[in-house]
Amino acid sequence: MKYFGTDGFRGEANQSLTAIHAMKIGRYLGAHFLKLQKEMRVSLGAGHNMPEWAEEKRPCIVIGKDTRRSSYMLENALAAGITSSGCDVNLMHVTTTPSVSYAVRADNFCCGIMISASHNPFYDNGIKIINSAGGKMEEELLEEIERYIDAETDDLPLAERGEIGMVEDYSRGRNRYIGYLIQTVRRSFKRMRVGLDCANGASFTVAKNVFDALGAETHVIHDHPNGLNINLDCGSTHMQSLVDLVKAQKLDCGFAFDGDADRCIAVDNHGKVVDGDAILYICGKEMKANDALPGNTVVTTIMSNFGLYKAFERAGIDYVKTPVGDKNVAAEMFEHGYALGGEQSGHIIFSKYATTGDGVLTAIRLAEIMVENKTDLASLHQDLIHYPQVLRNLMVEDKEGALANEKVQRAIAEANRVLGEEGRSVVRASGTEPLIRVMVEHLDNDLCVDMADHIVQAFRDEGFTA
Repeated sequence: MKYFGTDGFRGEANQSLTAIHAMKIGRYLGAHFLKLQKEMRVSLGAGHNMPEWAEEKRPCIVIGKDTRRSSYMLENALAAGITSSGCDVNLMHVTTTPSVSYAVRADNFCCGIMISASHNPFYDNGIKIINSAGGKMEEELLEEIERYIDAETDDLPLAERGEIGMVEDYSRGRNRYIGYLIQTVRRSFKRMRVGLDCANGASFTVAKNVFDALGAETHVIHDHPNGLNINLDCGSTHMQSLVDLVKAQKLDCGFAFDGDADRCIAVDNHGKVVDGDAILYICGKEMKANDALPGNTVVTTIMSNFGLYKAFERAGIDYVKTPVGDKNVAAEMFEHGYALGGEQSGHIIFSKYATTGDGVLTAIRLAEIMVENKTDLASLHQDLIHYPQVLRNLMVEDKEGALANEKVQRAIAEANRVLGEEGRSVVRASGTEPLIRVMVEHLDNDLCVDMADHIVQAFRDEGFTA
């Protein structure tokens, strides 16, 4: 698709993602759900197997946003587009992506929108559209929106007079979500000392409230957003300040979130970073022990560390690999009824509680496992050995052409032959940026470097990158 990638419509604010784009997205969504409601009433009749959102006078869309300066601009543009088409809007204001997903399901909105570029810098932004089940919107509708954005004429009707939609405050939805997270925990966190890095993003409205309510002693950093400092040397992609906090304050653990808090990366009591793979390992073992791991299977992506698969095999846990993207993980989980899945980057999905990755939920699940087992976080992942991993990001204009190149393919095949059964390479196109990502793993770090360089050189020799 032209605009919507693996994680929504993302780009630099007022450059590749403008208020005009946002208004058009709102216009199409409003018109789409209003038309769908009318069609349902004709074909089904009120009260006969209609979704609850369609029973309302007008369909309503819930919107949340992170702390970027441009999020306010896009929020207003989306709301204007939706209401001009005749649908209502409820605003959750600054909140997390998983809270919007929860609100859609809990309060029967026709869809939800989250304004965020996740872990990207403040000048980027994004529009994520959430379907009525709380998952990412179906591609068919996204393709329709793209065609409307690029259309030379606008043939969608404008609502008139009393049919124009309304915008209402819905900050109570965030509070309801906080309450939901708290009630999922069976144990008190009293006497637990926890560090929280809110990335100057959306989690500053949620995370501390949850851990305080559960009895933990919380030490919070990067919880003063100013619109420009989201993810700036902080959060789940910049772990050093949380590591320093845990060590300096001798905390039991720490949890870092990204801009919209659908990711979590932890720090154990020794100051060691616990990534998404380690979190999957800890939670997978615990769920297996409690007979709460359907199919004895954890869903991963192709970017999970080779060491995770070796550890799962030792623990007697099966695994599935999907393409990169929590959307792909979720699809595999819900198709086969799996309970746990995620990515190395910290998107962790617990299908019993949520339909998307949820950073704060992940943090409280880890904390609860510590309490249940009366042990520290370091002990829970000590038998997981991460294989050395070398990553290279190459800026290219033609991602598909670069990957299909014969010399590039030969270089990748040669690297995999050299790496053998104790290693691998994964070369893929980024779903959100003009990048080719090269990942090489092996117990021999020097061999990883050599094979990564070998693959990168093939791209350069063929003129795809400088």
